[in-house]
Amino acid sequence: MSLSLRFAAGSHKGMIREGNEDSGYAGPRLLAVADGMGGQAAGEVASSEVISALVQLDDDIPGSDLLTALGRSVQRANEQLRVMVEDDSQLEGMGTTLTALLWTGQRLGLVHVGDSRAYLLRDGSLSQITQDHTWVQRLVDEGRITEEEAGTHPQRSLLMRALDGRGQVEPDLSIREVRAGDRYLICSDGLSGVVSHQTLEETLAGYRGPQETVQELIQLALRGGGPDNITCIVADVLDTDDGDTLAGRLHDAPVVVGAVAENQHAIADQRAMQTPAGRASELGRNVPPPAPAPEGAFGPPGSGGHDLQQGSFGAYAGADLGKPRRKGRWFKNTALIVLALGVVGGGLYGGWRWTQTQYYVGTEDDHVAVYRGVDQDLAWISLSQIHEDRPDIELKYLPNYQRKQVRETIAVNSLAEADAKVGALLKQAVVCEKVVLIDQQREQEAKEREKEKDASGSTGRPAQPGSSPSAGGTGTGGGAVVGENPAAPAAMSFSVRSLLPASLTVPMATATPSPGITTAPDAGGTGKPGGSDGSDGKAAADPAPSLSLSPEEQKLAQQCDTGRQ
Repeated sequence: MSLSLRFAAGSHKGMIREGNEDSGYAGPRLLAVADGMGGQAAGEVASSEVISALVQLDDDIPGSDLLTALGRSVQRANEQLRVMVEDDSQLEGMGTTLTALLWTGQRLGLVHVGDSRAYLLRDGSLSQITQDHTWVQRLVDEGRITEEEAGTHPQRSLLMRALDGRGQVEPDLSIREVRAGDRYLICSDGLSGVVSHQTLEETLAGYRGPQETVQELIQLALRGGGPDNITCIVADVLDTDDGDTLAGRLHDAPVVVGAVAENQHAIADQRAMQTPAGRASELGRNVPPPAPAPEGAFGPPGSGGHDLQQGSFGAYAGADLGKPRRKGRWFKNTALIVLALGVVGGGLYGGWRWTQTQYYVGTEDDHVAVYRGVDQDLAWISLSQIHEDRPDIELKYLPNYQRKQVRETIAVNSLAEADAKVGALLKQAVVCEKVVLIDQQREQEAKEREKEKDASGSTGRPAQPGSSPSAGGTGTGGGAVVGENPAAPAAMSFSVRSLLPASLTVPMATATPSPGITTAPDAGGTGKPGGSDGSDGKAAADPAPSLSLSPEEQKLAQQCDTGRQ
């Protein structure tokens, strides 16, 4: 069985970034994506340089030691970044991620550094075959946050590993066995951070070729807001021996995209070949030289201008300079203006209709709200409005990072996802508010114990429960006496408690006795509780049970320490 790759690559700068710092390369043996960082063109330089260092692997098929070849290329690229920073201090702080697959015909070598990702679609099921080298992924691995929380964590872009030339880099290296029918996706976080895993799986499993799939993935990321550069490569493993018509149309022309391809139109300029982008562009694209223009032709090369015979130029006559008056020109211009206005108006209306299918979670004053639309303004027109106000979820009871997420708005893919996110915030807010109440309860009990201690010191002996003297001086009167009663906190309630299932609510007393107050037998010695007049009744309502946290709430409460005000 002979296996080959059919591949396609694409890149887009996104909707917010001014330039594209991603670089991508797809060839018959090498697939690689690098996501640059550093700003001021440094990220663009870093990603281009790393791709340039790996491109040679597409021509030189390594022997049995596939991982060694990948590891050495990565180290050379990292060393080159160090030299570039030493030569130009303005490049200080630049770096890049790298995720690449090297094909040998039966196996794939995988090298990975950073938070770009590689996925494998096999038998209709999509799995991520790389692990993000980020701070939030470490929190997920330690069980401190969930996968859902990692997707909106404010520090989700903080890398723990990258190629930056500052020291020895430790990439993840692995060998993967391949099968005919496998489909691989390599992408920057501009795609994986916006499009959900389920949507990626459904798109990759569709009956479309790599090129159409790449275009659809980029469009999905753009519809999700396109907050970052978007680069992706899709490659199919085909069996060239089974008569597959698709395998018969394989081509070996490499493709370069993103920052590394920006100089592809300046390959003829030898100065461009001094840059990493220029060198990789020449390796990736075979740009044919422009055809020479025929003698006497007008227009750019290849425009097919008319041949002019010598001596065909004569003196201009007045009729040659005059322009014939065109009848009905005003009508044509008016029609064009109306058509243009109609197109613009239709586009604006279509855009507005699209915004009404979008939702996000944000703030309204000091609490949470679900909005329909996008968090943008068009001139003086707001493109969003409150869909559901949630005053029961106060920001002050959310952890710091969740409060920041909500204030910066949390993008979701559907109303159902928004409701699920709000439900999680509600549960977290209830637990954090309960933690605050428990702290207040403990403070109140501590104050009461301090008062009793002070009272015992002033009399020279500790107060004994039930020994307060009565009006007759016998010590058996029916008045209230001072005693120890730690299970009597002041009455408390909280606003969001009624919205939770019964399993999460905490029973609260509507009235509680003052701490340290208990009842004594009546003057008649009957033992009935009551006042000094012997009336039948309780001196105070039953004490409220102490607040406590379930195991699930205790896990959520660990995040409240940074969120309490």
